[in-house]
Amino acid sequence: MIEVKQLSKKYGSKYVVDDVSLTIEKGTITSFIGPNGAGKSTLLSMISRLLSKDAGEIYIDNQIVGQVKSNELAKKISILKQANHIDIRLTVRDLVSFGRFPYSQGKLTKEDWIYVDEAIEYMELEDLQDRYLDQLSGGQKQRAFIAMVLAQNTEYILLDEPLNNLDMKHSVQIMKVLRKLVDEKGKTIVIVIHDINFASFYSDHIVALKDGKIVKKGPTAEIIDSCVLKCVYDMDICIQDINENKMCVYFS
Repeated sequence: MIEVKQLSKKYGSKYVVDDVSLTIEKGTITSFIGPNGAGKSTLLSMISRLLSKDAGEIYIDNQIVGQVKSNELAKKISILKQANHIDIRLTVRDLVSFGRFPYSQGKLTKEDWIYVDEAIEYMELEDLQDRYLDQLSGGQKQRAFIAMVLAQNTEYILLDEPLNNLDMKHSVQIMKVLRKLVDEKGKTIVIVIHDINFASFYSDHIVALKDGKIVKKGPTAEIIDSCVLKCVYDMDICIQDINENKMCVYFS
């Protein structure tokens, strides 16, 4: 379980995350939603310790995140940032193997390669694994980075806008893979996501943020609500029930 208690972060005099407290249950997908500037990515980065906090505390399985050694934390929690840049020329397979670094320190064993191959298969990258990253489309590259995170084989997986650069087919593929990781392998996944319909269809819990504060948090059915979404996005959103899922219609 991840516990966030009274977490804050500010730049200058402006709070980008302001006194946020929440609990992320094990074996679930939790989505952070909200408009640009809501503090979603900043919150995710503080949970993973990529970004320092100004106040509050973060616990993972009752351990204070700030007190866990970096290498041990990397075996427990993995994160895919919104922007990823690699300066050296790598194949897909090379990139995915980087996910094993906390265990192998660069000297991969047979067991490490099993995790690499499994992640490549999960992301349907077998035909691309020997191609260089600069030969890939944006969507293919994004899938390769997600495969690297999967190869790290952590209990907690944090993804900052994982559907960036993906078309409809591969966006659905990614969300189905994440759902499978939770349902079949017991992973705990936290996603920053802009498409509220993907959040609605695949999440167990949603945290809705605006101006660095939590507007509402809870089970998906409670958050995908016209009144709640009006408070978050300042627009009228019609909710329709489709196959026991809530679909947001906001085009009219």
